[in-house]
Amino acid sequence: MLVADALVARLRAWGVQRVFGYAGDGIDPLLAAFHRGGGDPALVTARHEEMAAFMATGHAKYTGEVGVCLSTQGPGAVHLLTGLYDAKLDRKPVVAVVGQVVTTALGSGYLQEVDLHTLFKDVCGQYVQTVLAPEQLDHVLDAAFRTAIATSSPTCVIVPHDVQRAELPEEPPHGHGVVLTSAVTGTPRVLPQEQDLRRAAEVLGAGERVALLVGQGARGAEAEVLAVADRLGAGLCTSLLGKPLLDEGLPRHCGVMGHLGTTASADLMGGCDTLLIVGSNDPWTEFYPVPGQARCVQVDVAARNVGAKHPVDAALVGDAREALSALLPLLPDRSGGAWAGEVEGYVRRWHAVREERAARDAVPLDPQRVVDALSRRLPADVQVAVDVGSVTYWYARHLRLPPRAPAHLSSTLASMGSAMPYGVAAKLADPSRPVVAMAGDGAMQMNGLLELITVAHRWREWADPRFVVLVLHNGDLSEVSWEQREMEGDPRYPVSQEVPPFPYAGYAELLGLRGVRVDAPGGVDAAVEEALAADRPCVLEAVVDPDVPVLAPRRPGEEVEQVLSALGQEPGGEHGAGLLREQHAQESRGA
Repeated sequence: MLVADALVARLRAWGVQRVFGYAGDGIDPLLAAFHRGGGDPALVTARHEEMAAFMATGHAKYTGEVGVCLSTQGPGAVHLLTGLYDAKLDRKPVVAVVGQVVTTALGSGYLQEVDLHTLFKDVCGQYVQTVLAPEQLDHVLDAAFRTAIATSSPTCVIVPHDVQRAELPEEPPHGHGVVLTSAVTGTPRVLPQEQDLRRAAEVLGAGERVALLVGQGARGAEAEVLAVADRLGAGLCTSLLGKPLLDEGLPRHCGVMGHLGTTASADLMGGCDTLLIVGSNDPWTEFYPVPGQARCVQVDVAARNVGAKHPVDAALVGDAREALSALLPLLPDRSGGAWAGEVEGYVRRWHAVREERAARDAVPLDPQRVVDALSRRLPADVQVAVDVGSVTYWYARHLRLPPRAPAHLSSTLASMGSAMPYGVAAKLADPSRPVVAMAGDGAMQMNGLLELITVAHRWREWADPRFVVLVLHNGDLSEVSWEQREMEGDPRYPVSQEVPPFPYAGYAELLGLRGVRVDAPGGVDAAVEEALAADRPCVLEAVVDPDVPVLAPRRPGEEVEQVLSALGQEPGGEHGAGLLREQHAQESRGA
């Protein structure tokens, strides 16, 4: 058996169903092995290696399995980096299999030769190794999988071209210097110490105004989170990655926390005297309670995350479900207290603001209206993929997900261009479920248009052909435009910010997909319904206003004045200034 065939067989042994990649002569023997493997695992070709790495990361996010991507040497390997960094920063297991020039040419400056160990040593810092002898293959690949699973991170296996073509001994040798391993691993049960539980209960029990910040690490512990919140009469908010875990219709659920969060979450963080962080390492440190305001307990399975973003008074290192189950009996019953009623008021006021903004009639369209219309019509079994930009704000604030609906995005790396490959990965993981991908026009022009080709190529294989791509077309990199005004006090720079016009719906039709374009408020609901009812993938192009402010909630007056000053230096800036004043007034009512 060739090493290439053995590698494909080992992937199969690890339960890998599909590998995302792009062809190149550095992996020709591997491609032939996939061919001989008869589609087990399947090879899914993206339009670019970066997209393949995003698909592998997306697969890990939607399935909980290890994502696998494949590329040739040199430029192909370099292209993987962004998608692998997405996996690293959002802590997802991915294995990258990368070709390399023949071993006899290494170090010669050969065609497409890149020092791959140096290239991958940061992003795949937990494990990167080259297979230089056939007998290494199994233990190197096994170590890559075990490490990816154990550390929730990307790893890399480099296989030179000549090694791929080498023969593997029929019987593995047994002797000094030969390591034999298996495609088997397990997951630990991590429990907090008893004294830590008592300390955490003491801190939480002493609090009168408790808030919970819930992140992706609370997956599987949703019932326990709600039980603790009810026992303490606490308010809830989530990180961006934690948004899909809890029903945002709960009376004390304040929504997402941070720059793209809600007024209710800002009020919750500003009003609490005790904070319980569950499975979150959210980077928006300025939106946590100010130092000295609140005592803090953190629950995390990784000890290195404890206190990494906010000072803590007690820590529970362990699985969130196990930790909260053990903690709950130690907590006093504070349900029905005055704080619970106050938090419910925060939530009611936020929903009033949200609904007022979503009801705004305007041309160009208010993006909040479009996302609200989509939110009210999401299928119960939908899978959602979200890109990075102003669309992330509207997702965070206005898209209410159905119970248990998965939704993912590049959160910590915050890379544009991730929604389409994520959506493809979600659809391939479960072709019977509809997918909704949300992106701005900047992300679509960056690479999303290319992956529409992948969708057009594959959709006839899907049990449910629905794959809706909502494109918020505003002709501007609007999140960055607002950052220029907010953070720097500078007016928008048109040369850097303009996104050239492009017919997104028309392009979809050119590919044999459906295209729906909407630019008037009266047509929004019908356009969303048409897109969701299409008999094939559909691009829903909504022409929206770039001047709708993309700012954090509860901004101090001096910061608002800085933004208004920047807008005052822009031609036509009075429109955005008027919208900003309107938003500020909405947030000020009842604050």
